[in-house]
Amino acid sequence: MRLFRNSEVVGIAESALTFALEASRDSHPNEYMGLLRGEDARKVGLDRRGTVLTDVLVIPGTESNSVSATVKTSMIPNDVRAAGSIHSHPNGVLRPSDADLATFTKGEVHIIVGAPYERGDWQAFDQEGRPIDLDVLDIELPEESFFDFTQEDIDREMAPSEEDDRGGWFF
Repeated sequence: MRLFRNSEVVGIAESALTFALEASRDSHPNEYMGLLRGEDARKVGLDRRGTVLTDVLVIPGTESNSVSATVKTSMIPNDVRAAGSIHSHPNGVLRPSDADLATFTKGEVHIIVGAPYERGDWQAFDQEGRPIDLDVLDIELPEESFFDFTQEDIDREMAPSEEDDRGGWFF
């Protein structure tokens, strides 16, 4: 299984871009860093093949200052939906630095957002650091259920059993 997808990224969900712009604004004057997750375009209602960037993952332990952001690689999930990275440049420059280029080898697309973090203050890049066009898609993302159980499942699990009354193990 590959960590990063190998299909064309066809766009970014408006909600994911808005989240990254707001997070970058909140982090200013420090850099913001996140990882991008994608979903099959057909699963989000598009009639085409490819990947849509749908989520921005905030990695615990990320350290940032005004000139860099460092992600602890041990905290990065092994995620088949991983698609690239997104980070801010508080100086507003929408070009990758040499340090950025060194991290662009993992993932299909990398986005830099720049101060003042408005709707047009971002640029997507490929693995080589070349600018690419990326559509912003106003799509309805399906609700994800973090837990795959219901309240009834919890109640059933928590109900006392005959074994509990006889001194058995309670889990």
